[in-house]
Amino acid sequence: MIHFDNSYARMPQGFFARVLPTPVAEPSLMALNEGLARRLGLDAAWLASPEGVAMLAGNAVPAGAEPIAQAYAGHQFGGFVPQLGDGRAVLLGEVVAPDGVRFDIQLKGSGPTPFSRRGDGRAWVGPVLREYIVSEFMHAMGVPTTRALAAVATGETVWREQGLPGAVLTRVASSHIRVGTFEYFAVRGQEDALAALTDHVVARHYPAANGPLSLLDHVIARQAETIAHWMALGFIHGVMNTDNMSVSGETIDYGPCAFMDVYHPDTVFSSIDRGGRYAWSQQPQIAVWNLAQLATCLVPLMGEREAAIEAATKSVHSFAPLYQAAWTRRFGEKLGLTEASDAQPLAERLLTLMAQQRADFTRVFAGLADGSARDEFLDRDAFDAWHADWQARNPDADLMRHANPLRIPRNHRVEEAIAAAVAGDMAPFRTLFDAVTHPREARPEWVRLADAPLDEQVVRQTFCGT
Repeated sequence: MIHFDNSYARMPQGFFARVLPTPVAEPSLMALNEGLARRLGLDAAWLASPEGVAMLAGNAVPAGAEPIAQAYAGHQFGGFVPQLGDGRAVLLGEVVAPDGVRFDIQLKGSGPTPFSRRGDGRAWVGPVLREYIVSEFMHAMGVPTTRALAAVATGETVWREQGLPGAVLTRVASSHIRVGTFEYFAVRGQEDALAALTDHVVARHYPAANGPLSLLDHVIARQAETIAHWMALGFIHGVMNTDNMSVSGETIDYGPCAFMDVYHPDTVFSSIDRGGRYAWSQQPQIAVWNLAQLATCLVPLMGEREAAIEAATKSVHSFAPLYQAAWTRRFGEKLGLTEASDAQPLAERLLTLMAQQRADFTRVFAGLADGSARDEFLDRDAFDAWHADWQARNPDADLMRHANPLRIPRNHRVEEAIAAAVAGDMAPFRTLFDAVTHPREARPEWVRLADAPLDEQVVRQTFCGT
């Protein structure tokens, strides 16, 4: 059983719609994250039981749950949409873990809600398993992120361009409150709701914050760290709309996300990002843009308008130095260096060389510790010149091994695991999951999962899960 304590469901009217998940035909458990269950203080054996699977599928609502769909707005590719909301997700409720930390438990793909905008509210196996694998890899690497508790097959067909097997993801987050949540109330001029939301976020995520401006500063600092960590892993979110930016600083909404194979700063995978707005290199700038929207929402709560705008603008401008410091630290660790004056120019030189020679992002950095990085370059003399300068700084191999995963959820391996799961074979998924949630461990059976894709294996586009 689960003991719920649902703080968001106690927020004023208008923050959400009460809605039950839509039952599915024939739920069956595809994957259960027993480690996360223990973290939450939940009984994994019960979750795997028929009663538990019924809950994870949305077929049964446990005692104490108060299912809701949250309201929010958002800028999508720069264009504002005043009402979005949870169109295919239901927040079952909140649990307080044994250490006192509060978490949301949400069913994603659980059927239509009042925010579905004529959608079916469902998900298919592909994006459910992609989010499961990628979010848990991110957690293993220390990136703030939502997490995956379970994946359940529904026994139903989801129709997109073709019929696909349906699934429900049980997602866990410190909250699902977004920049777009603030925008929802700001565009309606509902200052009382904005104030209530601000107080809730401060109490839940930033108890040291003192008012809306202080909250903004805390969110900016948290996002600077998160985005820098994305960049250090070659991660591309793919759809950094304001409704996909969590105010907790967690990575949220893994849709057309991907990790770079060959390095280039302008890499884009998302099929809907035709202009490169959310390319790898653009993510810090987009974060600033999104945070400016949050600042605009909070200005009415900051007192005299001109002074509030000046203060909020100064806060948004603080992102750049915070991010640069975090970037330098992250890439310094990848190079085994702790001195910023050494780390930044060496990292930038190496990235330029990698882009020129189409070197593999993950394999280059992982190979610095064991001497194999040179093999990723065509012009090895150019690499040798950089390598000599780097070695002169006496890099720390242990620091590099911690910062650089041996393997990532390669796009082609994720697609292989999904294809096998659709065919009824979960073994490739389980192998890949084990490998990427132990990303620093070298095991013979995982060696091939670190390989770069062959030309015929390269994934050039990824797609949203809707």
